[in-house]
Amino acid sequence: MQGALDGAAARGGGLSSIRTVVCAPNAFKGALGAREAAAAMALGVADAGGRALQVPVADGGDGTLDVLLAAAPSGSVQWVRVRGPLGALVEARLGWLAEGEAVVEMAEAAGLRLLPPGALDPLAASTYGVGELIRAALDGGARRIVVGVGGSATTDGGAGMVVALGGRLLDASGGALAPGGGVLEHLAAIDLTSLDPRLRTCRIDVAVDVRSPLLGPRGAAAVFAPQKGASPDQVIALERGLARWASVLGAQALAGRPGMGAAGGCAFALAAVCGATLHPGAALVCDAVALNAAIAGASLVLTGEGRLDASTAEGKAPAEVARRAAAAGVPCIALAGSVEPPVDALYAEAITLAPGLDPDESRTRTAELLRTRAAELLRRR
Repeated sequence: MQGALDGAAARGGGLSSIRTVVCAPNAFKGALGAREAAAAMALGVADAGGRALQVPVADGGDGTLDVLLAAAPSGSVQWVRVRGPLGALVEARLGWLAEGEAVVEMAEAAGLRLLPPGALDPLAASTYGVGELIRAALDGGARRIVVGVGGSATTDGGAGMVVALGGRLLDASGGALAPGGGVLEHLAAIDLTSLDPRLRTCRIDVAVDVRSPLLGPRGAAAVFAPQKGASPDQVIALERGLARWASVLGAQALAGRPGMGAAGGCAFALAAVCGATLHPGAALVCDAVALNAAIAGASLVLTGEGRLDASTAEGKAPAEVARRAAAAGVPCIALAGSVEPPVDALYAEAITLAPGLDPDESRTRTAELLRTRAAELLRRR
């Protein structure tokens, strides 16, 4: 078989030095999941006579559950009915990697993808359903829960999640606060006496894809709330609420740490209330899918995502793939729907899939374009 591959490589032109190519893309948001993107790249590698290893990756946001399940030999899915970001019931997936080891992707319960564009409500959106998923994992005997935070419609600092896990958020008259980040500025007290006691004996690892603190100009409200439909005045109200949340919890110092602003501050509540440990999501996932072992036997690594820009280096999966490839002395090429300078020097090349093509058409043709570009670049190397 290897002889046949070598012969195909020689016929492909310039491929005699390429034997194995690792295809390790992130999801192409709005177009392809990471697994589908890896498969499309692999077809292109095969077209050009190479051997592809598909190792889709993620960084804690949308698609993390699928990537981790694909890498788990005994992985399974449990469907759980939970409250969505605005309270309507949704069917959410809870992943099981092995006995006692669960994966919660918060976007399953509180994701932007669950709401049509005209239905966004940044002040009322709640993470209550995320807490319900965590509770379901505990009910199933989880001793370790990986929580992928990202892609959320919420900026409630994880307050809704805390309520679902048994906490009580009270206003000055002792009444329960309504859901959402918009009312947190009226928080007077937090009662955690009924918080689920199983949290104390369960290890919770949080995969974050940003380094933002909870508060301030780089925080959850200022940077990410506008992407969830917040107006400038609503951003100010959400910032006040998150500051009050951190103050009443007595966790202002924790709020300033990198990553606490992930997913509208849900990462902060996981750490402050549930005792979770935050990890760079891309590194956590790349370890779980054994990316280093795949790269060790490769001649080239392909990665990519929908948009490659300066933010990619701030915790996104393609940057982690490129760093690991560089450490192994293997060139890494990024394929992306769009490439915005400056491009990290870790990439041997960064290639736009279809420069000049209408973005909507490019999205519908992402799989085809990935296959074509992967084959083209291998043939010319």
